[in-house]
Amino acid sequence: MKLSRPVAWFLLAFGVWSWIIWITFIRNLWQDASGLAFDDAGDPTGYFWVHLLLAITSFLLGTAVGLVGLRGLRALRPESGDGGDGDGSGAGR
Repeated sequence: MKLSRPVAWFLLAFGVWSWIIWITFIRNLWQDASGLAFDDAGDPTGYFWVHLLLAITSFLLGTAVGLVGLRGLRALRPESGDGGDGDGSGAGR
């Protein structure tokens, strides 16, 4: 299956966006001082573990979607600069 160029770029951008958003979220979660992510003793709470699991899942899905987009873009590139006829003459059929 071939992807169109806009769809491939969208998938790649979605993968990158997913990483940016969830890295920021995990950084904020790790530095949480409100008591949601860590209790008074400094131990992680259920809120922390659930959101860490969500972030890991999103990293994996974002990576998979981004790789599909990247592969789609690579498939759209011309195979070589000779016009694609294979004899190097540049004369297509």
